[in-house]
Amino acid sequence: MDRVRIIAAFFITLCLLMLLALPACRDRTPRLAPLPPGALILAFGDSLTAGNGAGRDASYPAVLEQLTGYRTVNAGRPGELSGEGAQRLPGLLQRYQPDLLILCHGGNDLLRRHDPARTAANLRRMIETAKGSGAEIVLLGVPKPGLWLKSASFYQEIANEYRIPCDTEILPAILSRRELKSDAIHPNAAGYRQLAKTLAAILAQTDER
Repeated sequence: MDRVRIIAAFFITLCLLMLLALPACRDRTPRLAPLPPGALILAFGDSLTAGNGAGRDASYPAVLEQLTGYRTVNAGRPGELSGEGAQRLPGLLQRYQPDLLILCHGGNDLLRRHDPARTAANLRRMIETAKGSGAEIVLLGVPKPGLWLKSASFYQEIANEYRIPCDTEILPAILSRRELKSDAIHPNAAGYRQLAKTLAAILAQTDER
């Protein structure tokens, strides 16, 4: 009987320790600092940021501004490669001095099957540049071409490396649903709204520092 009680007490203690560890695991998830009133968001990328398939008024930056009240600059340039983006970003950071950079880039590299290592290096260059400007960063994973849509693995690897929030699931999820896309690689207005809602939720999950 005593042996049964000891075993039961052990498992109860183990369960309690696991429950106590859960908040610590959640706390390791990178979160943004609360944005100040009047903050400016720079949405930087290619056609997925520009709003191809729906128009700039229905792009995710436009909808995100409506949802959050933060001024959101749409700095999407259709067809741009990540190396070109790395060259363009510093001037925009200097011009707008954003509090937050939403980085959604590399899709054209993936479509053209460029070297993933070079694309990842360009993304790291953009992140380093943004960090140097004092902006916080949210990274969006872009799906690579294939039967089963999934973000290229380097997006999450980079996010882990720099400890920045990253969503690698929303774009593959949107582009996997016919009713949310305008073509094989672009959302429609409903898809961009879903993307904006996901980003608004990330902005709401702040780390009170």
